[in-house]
Amino acid sequence: MRGPQNILRLIRTGATFERTGAMRVVLEALDAPPSLRVAARVLGWPFKWLGYKGDPSLSPAPRALTALGPAYIKFGQILSTRADLVGSDMAEELRVLQDKLPPFPTDTAKQTVETEFGRPLAEVFSDFSEPVAAASIAQVHKAHLVETGEAVAVKVLRPRIEQAFQRDIDAFYFAARMVEVLSPGSRRLRPMDVITHFEGVVMGELDLRLETASADEFAGKTAHDVGFHVPRARWDLSSRRVMTLEWADGIPLGDLDAIDQAGFDRVALAEKVLTTFLSHALRDGFFHADMHQGNLQVATNGDLVALDFGIMGRIDEYTRRVYAEILIGFIRKDYQRVAEVHFEAGYVPADRDVDDFARALRAVGEPIFGMDASRISMGRLLSYLFEVTERFGMETRTELILLQRTMVVVEGVARSLDPHINIWSVARPTVESYITESIGPKAILRDLTKTLRVLSRFGPRLPQMAEDFLIQQSLSNQPRQKTTPWLGRLALLIAMVCFGLVIGLLF
Repeated sequence: MRGPQNILRLIRTGATFERTGAMRVVLEALDAPPSLRVAARVLGWPFKWLGYKGDPSLSPAPRALTALGPAYIKFGQILSTRADLVGSDMAEELRVLQDKLPPFPTDTAKQTVETEFGRPLAEVFSDFSEPVAAASIAQVHKAHLVETGEAVAVKVLRPRIEQAFQRDIDAFYFAARMVEVLSPGSRRLRPMDVITHFEGVVMGELDLRLETASADEFAGKTAHDVGFHVPRARWDLSSRRVMTLEWADGIPLGDLDAIDQAGFDRVALAEKVLTTFLSHALRDGFFHADMHQGNLQVATNGDLVALDFGIMGRIDEYTRRVYAEILIGFIRKDYQRVAEVHFEAGYVPADRDVDDFARALRAVGEPIFGMDASRISMGRLLSYLFEVTERFGMETRTELILLQRTMVVVEGVARSLDPHINIWSVARPTVESYITESIGPKAILRDLTKTLRVLSRFGPRLPQMAEDFLIQQSLSNQPRQKTTPWLGRLALLIAMVCFGLVIGLLF
């Protein structure tokens, strides 16, 4: 039973939030009901002296979460991607969270590697450096392979990090249940769903095989992207607690002085950051969802190098097409078409008025496009768009929220490199190219090919399915057969489509 431990953790959490001034800020951001506000303040205020002080240079919420440790830092980082839950202002404030923590001993990392690989470290690596980066979940070492001398990056989980996170997650669940009991009205905040989402993300990051898989997939999808590089994953030297990637030398995009001294074109780099992200999101539906300056480098040959694949985003093909049409509609100021796309996709309930929605979209787009080019923000546009669609009954779509949050980060990186970048003029060719490929004649032919491929798998069964349906129809007054009506109709429809396609090809 962890009840007493969870209560003690909650008291320490509440005391820290009170001591850092974060309690009031967070409760206001969540628009918490009065009963929940009272319960939270009672939990924290009497024990305020027990709370951690945190870093006074940070604003209240990041200060409290940083003081409370790795699980809370990671929780804040994930909440920064969910403006639909905590509000845009709080999400923006939490974006400053950095999970840089003191490294754990190198000898411990070496022992973990030997345990995971089942052999002495010296048989694998000729050298193994002190930590070059340390975060809340893992740290990275530089090493060289014995066989080839190749330089690699070895990421190793912190010792007992799984148990530490699980204890805090248990406390989070306990807190969520208490919130729902003490304030039933707070259920609209979906506290249990929030913790479940957090647990899913963190548990994925605690298994480095999943991050290795993401790196491997991302490298495969971007292999032919000129000027963009993803370090190659070494599956033979990766496991649940250790991940090995090709070593990447480069200048972090946050080091502007070093970039200038090396003679790189910052304007070109800014455009590359934006266009590669849009290309990955639209073309591949698989994008790096944590593209801050620390995870991007410029290599000596000018290539943009991506690092850290713990948080990736995925969008299905249909949603990508909808998203692209929405973007190009705004770029062309065709608000009526943007509204129609929302209704066609089922994002906005059919009983709402499309003209009213188009007028609301115009109220979103025109003020933004009226700004100076250097201030036009695609991330801000998406944020406002979600506010409008929510008023018209659109349900929250988590994958689009993550896309919007990443768009904001990418824009920030691009503007740090080129403060005068025109986001829309840079984005337009990439979006229009995708629309040409995905919505034009080529896309129709590609979709028909996919449809025929699916139908071909059912080819041997179609005659029998159609015959069963026809027999059932002729014996409609008899007891029902095993084949259900909808399945029979589907079989007949597929058979007719195939017949029509064969006739069309022949004549």
